[in-house]
This record gives sequence, C-alpha cells and structure tokens, in this order.
Amino acid sequence: MTDLKKYAYKVSAAGRVNIIGEHIDYCGGKVMPAALSLKNTVYVRPNGTDKINLSWTTLPGSVSFDIASLGSYRDMPYGKYQAGSAFLWQRAGHKIVGCDMLQDCTVPFGSGLSSSAAIEVSTIAALATVAGEPFDRAEVALTAQAAEREYAGVNCGIMDQYASACGKKGMAMLLDCKTLECEYIPFELGGWSLVITDCKKPHNLVESKYNERRAETEEAFAVLKEHVPSAACLADITPGQFARFSRLLPAVIKKRAAHVINECERVKLAEAALRAGNIEALGKLLNASHDSLRDLYETTGSEPDVLADAARSHPACAGSRLTGGGFGGCTISLVRSECEEQFKNYLLKAYREKVGYDAVCYSADISDGIIVEKIN
Repeated sequence: MTDLKKYAYKVSAAGRVNIIGEHIDYCGGKVMPAALSLKNTVYVRPNGTDKINLSWTTLPGSVSFDIASLGSYRDMPYGKYQAGSAFLWQRAGHKIVGCDMLQDCTVPFGSGLSSSAAIEVSTIAALATVAGEPFDRAEVALTAQAAEREYAGVNCGIMDQYASACGKKGMAMLLDCKTLECEYIPFELGGWSLVITDCKKPHNLVESKYNERRAETEEAFAVLKEHVPSAACLADITPGQFARFSRLLPAVIKKRAAHVINECERVKLAEAALRAGNIEALGKLLNASHDSLRDLYETTGSEPDVLADAARSHPACAGSRLTGGGFGGCTISLVRSECEEQFKNYLLKAYREKVGYDAVCYSADISDGIIVEKIN
C-alpha cells in the first residue's frame, strides 16, 4: 500500500457525462455536459530533479520523463497523455519542476466518460500546483485539448476538457464551444434519476472513425459557407439555411451535417426543458439524439443501440441515448427514481440476453471539476 502522506498535494479532475449535444463541440455548437464524481486523482510532490516520475495505482511499474525533452514520448504505451500534457503546458510558457506523480483513475477507460480529459486536466493542474503557479481553469482545459489533439492524435473539441476542469457540483453546463461562454444550470431532476450504463465494448477514438467524422463536418461547412458567408462554423448554419443548401452536399456529408444542425436545435430545447423541470420532454430529446447518432452520424454501434432500445422499452424510462464519442462506451437514461433498481436489473438482463456478456451501471454524482488539496 502506497503511503499517500509522503505526497505534498492531491489534485483531481472529473470525468464527464454529456447530457446532450454530441459531436457538435468541434463544430462550434453549444453542448450540455456535467462533471462526474468519477475522477483522475494525482498525488504529487517535488523531487528536486529534472525528471517527472510517473506511477499508477492501476498499473505496475513506472516511467520517467526528462523535462528537457517532453516532446519525445508520443509512442509510449502508458504515460503519453501525461507527457503530452506536460509538454503543451511547458510550451505555453509555464514552469515545469521535477516531481513524483502517483495517478489513480476511477473513470472507466474506454467508457466514453472522458478518462483522457480527466488525466490531462489533472496532470496539468498538478504540475502547476507543485510548481507554485496559480492556474486558470479555462487555460488548463485549452492546453489539455491541445495535448489530446497534437500529442495523442485525437482531433477533439473542447467539451471534455472544459467540463473536466470547470464543472460545478450539482450543475449542468451550457457551454458555447465557439466562444467558451458557459452558463451553469441546476441539474435538478425531481423524481427522476440519471442512470449511466457501460456497454463494456471499449472505444478508441484514434482508431475509430472520430477523426473521419470531424473531417466530414469540415467538408460540409466548406461547401455551405460559400452560400452563408456570415457563418463562422457549421453550428451557425440555421435549419432553414441547411434546408435551402443541403442539396449541394454529397449524400453522406449531408447526413453528417444534418445531425449537427439538428443536434444544435435539440440542445436549445433541452435547456428549456431542464429549466422548466420537464423531464419527459428532455427524455424525448435524448431519444432523438440517439436516433440521429445512429442513423445520420453512424457513431453508435450495435451494443449501445441494444442498451438504448432496451432502456426505452421499460415504462419508467423517459429517454436514453449514447453519450460521448461513440463506437462503444456508455448510454445515459432518465428513469423514475422509485424504479431505478428495477430498471437497472431489467436493462442488464436484457442486454446480456441480447449481446452475450454483461454491461455495468455506474454510480456517480454531478461534481466539481478540478479540486486541489494540500496534504503536507
């Protein structure tokens, strides 16, 4: 058992669940994520050397990074997200000091709940803390996004890292990914609960078609911008403008863009439903979002489809959808609280009968993003 008291600080950052607004962050849309109590926690202390020594509670062994050559660890099987985060933070002009880091992640890997963002954000916040530097949460999020894109090779939007860094307990976030303006909305469901279920088919966004989808939306915007010059991003295209000009797009590109345009509208409606406490309306929007991801964006996969369909067939469920990048991962379901356990048992049984192996339901609260605690 590691003696955690030998470390100077405990720095954590949250995984996230996206309530609605999928695959529109990199198109400049508004999204509605929330930070989770599932976290990556970094125990850190200065070591007086020119190296960052990294170890894990979940992996054997350790690795070391030379502070002078942080850009050279991209091919490591373990540690490249931490190395990339340190490298991009250093490149942004921040001080990096030699330190020992122990990382403990409770965000399930490959679940679509953004373990990578939690790792990146917590690593940067820990590096700043051990160097004695105050940090801006939005800058941490932007640097973590740059690490994922430039170092890890995932051409992601800003939602995951921003939610991980800037989330607030009990709050959903209405984040404008074009401007980084963020409103916090009380995530009050009344007599309803949010159930997160992992299909246990891990996704890998680098090897999946995530980057391909982003390229497809960029292709759509390049065509549409010629006819809507005032638009700064695909999310700026209105449904009316899309109806007028979508015939100019190739069939597949048109489907991808249709998802983005309609998903942006669903986020607006979801905000109104949540503020009004109309959970049944919010559930219908979750269903529509999943159907669009399945039919137009083609990022769900058979396992998340089985979960969402089974969830919707239960009378206590208002709606269910894939959350996260897709190609596996988790669904979220809005369920009447008094029926939550019955619903989970029903869903897991139905999934096993259909797929042949077990899904898992996670218990998680809506939490704060970055949390820094002094140990010694």
